[in-house]
Amino acid sequence: MQIIVTGATGLIGSAVCARLSSEGHAVVAVVRSKDSPAIAASRTIVVDLAAATRAEDWQPHLAGVDAVVNCAGVLQDSPRESTKGVHVEGTGALFAACEAAGIRRVIHFSAIGVDRGTVSEFSRTKHAGDEALMARDLDWVILRPSVVLGRNAFGGSALFRGLAALPWLPVMPNAGPLQVVQLDDVLDTVSFFVDPSTPARCALELAGPEQLAMQDVVACYRAWMGWPPARTVMLPEWAAATLYRLGDLAGSLGWRPAMRTTARKEIARGAIGDPRPWTAMTGIEPRPLAAALRAEPASVQERWYAKLFFLKPVIFTVLPVFWLVTGIVSLTTGYDAGVDLMRRAGAGALAAPGVVAGALADIAVGVAIAYRPTARYGLYGALALSLFYLAAATVLLPGLWSDPLGALVKIWPILTLNLVALAILEER
Repeated sequence: MQIIVTGATGLIGSAVCARLSSEGHAVVAVVRSKDSPAIAASRTIVVDLAAATRAEDWQPHLAGVDAVVNCAGVLQDSPRESTKGVHVEGTGALFAACEAAGIRRVIHFSAIGVDRGTVSEFSRTKHAGDEALMARDLDWVILRPSVVLGRNAFGGSALFRGLAALPWLPVMPNAGPLQVVQLDDVLDTVSFFVDPSTPARCALELAGPEQLAMQDVVACYRAWMGWPPARTVMLPEWAAATLYRLGDLAGSLGWRPAMRTTARKEIARGAIGDPRPWTAMTGIEPRPLAAALRAEPASVQERWYAKLFFLKPVIFTVLPVFWLVTGIVSLTTGYDAGVDLMRRAGAGALAAPGVVAGALADIAVGVAIAYRPTARYGLYGALALSLFYLAAATVLLPGLWSDPLGALVKIWPILTLNLVALAILEER
């Protein structure tokens, strides 16, 4: 079969592409950017779901297609992402195009609990997308998974690993129970339903067999990593609210933090459901988290990733602040000292303009690193500026190498931190 998979770079979408490709299907992966990471698919097409809001936008891509698996999802609105655009308008147009093209089988990923109540724009738009599909004359299957965990680290699975690395586990107030579900069980379900002879026009909750508190999930990951139990500390409401708001700020800059105000609302509701209809229809028995983790022992990669998880936001806060403060100081309290240094280097009449130009370059680098779409360019700019300052000072003011404050020696740790930031920049 030729199968289109939307949201092909996400945790579920990328794994669905790999599974269906391994089973001999010709997979057409839908991605938003041509720079998306490599995916196991026969071919890749670039379509921004939030912009493809008419059936005609999808029709050129549906020729010869036998089924569609929609894995696209957006946690929260931001300058780069739209919940309504992805969950309602874009997918609604895709469903309409499938109906017009005679593509009967559509498997659609929603979220657990959206049919029982909507607490955020995420769940409201997910539910609206479900209703748009159910109104179509299609052989639809709606899958509503709980928190999906797998070997790949993204979203919830990444957050739990990062929390597992903390010696003191912060417990969020008002967190509901979870029935986490294994990614492999979700993939088995997709493999089952792509067969056109299987049941259709059904909505199933994909939930694990046990209800766990968030700290219980983290404890399972700590045991998997081979670490002793962590002490827990209950965060006060104001501290948790501050963390969620900081996540929103990062989201407004184009980053995708797992902890944002939408997550707060969804966490308070919890993610629980009844897996019995799923098992009765497919024969799939969802696995408990601890058993799934034991089946694939953790390696050094998992431990490294877990320990780096919360260091990444620290790094991408420190670096922009460093460059911004350096530039601001050069334009204010450090201006005269900077001009004097430039004159000692022989800049003459260009001393003052040189200080201003360097300060503006520092500020531009800081802004670029802080904004996710330009972060890579900002890091390259930081490396170039650091090397330029190092080379220029070595030639014009070699005495700075013996400065007791280590003005030039300290550039090397900055260069190293920028290289680390480049290495861990990608989110998927």
